[in-house]
Amino acid sequence: MNLNQVTLAACCMEKTKAFYSTLGFTLIVDTHHYIRFACPEGESTFSFVIDEAINNPSTIYFEHEQLDTWVESLVAKGIAFEYLPTNKPYLWREALLVDPSGNLVKLYWAGKYQLDPPWKVFIQNTLQELIVLIMNRVGRQI
Repeated sequence: MNLNQVTLAACCMEKTKAFYSTLGFTLIVDTHHYIRFACPEGESTFSFVIDEAINNPSTIYFEHEQLDTWVESLVAKGIAFEYLPTNKPYLWREALLVDPSGNLVKLYWAGKYQLDPPWKVFIQNTLQELIVLIMNRVGRQI
């Protein structure tokens, strides 16, 4: 299973289109009530649906290995940040900005800690353990 896309609320489509285009995303669907962007790498997309009265803004994360360089290029384009790339206690380097609808946008680099932080939940039945379990059960039935 793979996450295909996430849809967020936006109060102003024109400002939202300009903002995310400036961040480097490609606009692939453009209607008066719905827009969708493709990420520059991979096949993930994200979209916005018009909602004039957003009362529950969301947080969206975009990962980039060259985070500091990306942020510097965005600052040069006039994008304002709440904070610039900062090392976080959860081992990610992260910058924060707010989109025109009040959604939080976190640009980050987590590297190996994205899927393998030191506090990762231990998965008891790894594939190897599952194979051994199946082999033992099959062997008993023969």
